[in-house]
Amino acid sequence: MTPGIQSQGHAASVTNAYKIYGDGESEVRALDGVTVAFESGRFTAIMGPSGSGKSTLLHCLAGLDTLSEGSVHIGEVDLSTLNDRELTELRRTQVGFVFQTFNLIPTLNAYENIVLPQMLGGERGDQAWIDEVIAAVGLGDRLTHRPSELSGGQQQRVAVARAMASRPQIIFGDEPTGNLDSRTGTEILKFMRAAVDEHHQTIVMVTHDPVAASYADRIIFLGDGKVVDEMLDPTAERVLDHMKGFGE
Repeated sequence: MTPGIQSQGHAASVTNAYKIYGDGESEVRALDGVTVAFESGRFTAIMGPSGSGKSTLLHCLAGLDTLSEGSVHIGEVDLSTLNDRELTELRRTQVGFVFQTFNLIPTLNAYENIVLPQMLGGERGDQAWIDEVIAAVGLGDRLTHRPSELSGGQQQRVAVARAMASRPQIIFGDEPTGNLDSRTGTEILKFMRAAVDEHHQTIVMVTHDPVAASYADRIIFLGDGKVVDEMLDPTAERVLDHMKGFGE
């Protein structure tokens, strides 16, 4: 174990993480000995070629999938020590997740979708914080609308607000702007950036887009299931140049 990998200030970490599918000649190592920590209050992007293990790492970090070997921590909590009920509770209260496909409940309006994690837990949540989140995403006049009555960008704003509403320890995004036009995607990325800068949120985002990645404080590059490099204070131009080395 890397010394201090679970030290204070890390919102999530994986240590010596392996995710192996199949065996023998058909074995695929989606993660191959990954050790990386994600600092609280920072925006980190994960990049790499197709099949490099980006989404696998994100899903294992969020407790949506399990490792073959190694450990995952959310804060100080080792996910492998939790039973199914405890893991569900941790995902509901400590983890936010923003999917590329929004994943909103079509029969609920925008407000109900935002507070769904609290509703499922039989809690009211911190109403002042929820109101602040709704104001920040600019959806105050759309709260009674169902997803079918919202644009793609508005639906993703609802999804981001839902991820923030419980004040989770960390928010994970899997290509959160992948289904949006460039203007709307930029609006979502600016909001996620503001969530880090102004609300001290922690965000880890998988993306293939150099422009999206340039909103992050730090980029982790994966290749063949391994961490192969990282970049601090990225720009779109530097990221694009770096990706050329991966043949993308």
